[in-house]
Amino acid sequence: MVDIRIPIGLMFTIVGIIISVFGFVTISNTEMYHKSLGINVNIIMGILMLIFGLIMLFFAFRKKKKA
Repeated sequence: MVDIRIPIGLMFTIVGIIISVFGFVTISNTEMYHKSLGINVNIIMGILMLIFGLIMLFFAFRKKKKA
């Protein structure tokens, strides 16, 4: 049986990488981030999603090693 943490971790890791890269590419576009008070939300949320995805993958693979 497939552990649900693996697909969830992969999804959040991939989406987090995409959003983080988009945030780093558009870091110089100040007009885009005017509504969010000049804060690059894409970088912040991308990194948080990446961290969450990696934590899910870590726990999924740690469980497999014990079994």
